[in-house]
Amino acid sequence: MHAKDILIDAYGRIQEEVHATVDGLSPDDLNARPSADANSVCWLIWHLTRVQDDHVADASGLDQVWLTEGWEKRFGLGLPRLDTGYGHSSAKVARVRVDSGALLTGYYDAVHEQTLGYLRGIAAKEFERVVDERWDPPVTLAVRLVSVLSDDLQHVGQAAYVRGLVRSAAS
Repeated sequence: MHAKDILIDAYGRIQEEVHATVDGLSPDDLNARPSADANSVCWLIWHLTRVQDDHVADASGLDQVWLTEGWEKRFGLGLPRLDTGYGHSSAKVARVRVDSGALLTGYYDAVHEQTLGYLRGIAAKEFERVVDERWDPPVTLAVRLVSVLSDDLQHVGQAAYVRGLVRSAAS
């Protein structure tokens, strides 16, 4: 098995978990915050998708689907166009709301398709290419893809936990 096949499988698992976490939740459930400063399922899924969209697009030379496919307008959050949620205050977290889980999963699926399309075309030697020289050591494509994978898995796990809290509070 090649490294890109492992990454394709791993990113597929994120997609499965995003759908499992969002499916069946009402808008109130998606937007609920377990405490005043906690993240909602909505914010966590939106954020992990924005990070994947931003980072993979940057590393691959592709455009973000957030902009090219009109997701920014569909979400209508009133945030800066390239905002990924990094460093959001509690007030900004509160602005990330949806009326439907289909908006979250639709955006994730679009980003996932772009990610998979890119991964399928990668040659093994490309993983060594430096994509970010602001770090010491500089970040290679392989490191960036694993970093996004790790971040997304953590956030989807957090979202699943929040889902459980919200659902148990409703019963």
